[in-house]
Amino acid sequence: MHIRKVRGPRTVQLPDCGYLSRGDLPLPNTKRWVASRKAAVVKAVRFGLISLEEACSLYDLTQDEYRNWQTAVDRHGESALRATALKRYS
Repeated sequence: MHIRKVRGPRTVQLPDCGYLSRGDLPLPNTKRWVASRKAAVVKAVRFGLISLEEACSLYDLTQDEYRNWQTAVDRHGESALRATALKRYS
């Protein structure tokens, strides 16, 4: 098995003692953004697995779009990232 060199850490430990790795992140060509994928990107940036700039570049996001996801998680938890919850948490 060949491990590709990447900048930054390969895994980070989360506050719940779990781990998040680059393998847990959505694929770069992701078009359908379900809540769990959004949450994985927010966690990756928040805990230093990838930078905000790398996330925006990798997933073709704007910084505003990412910040909206982060704000929703901060205010209401990961369930606020579901498309069906947009009206409830807006």
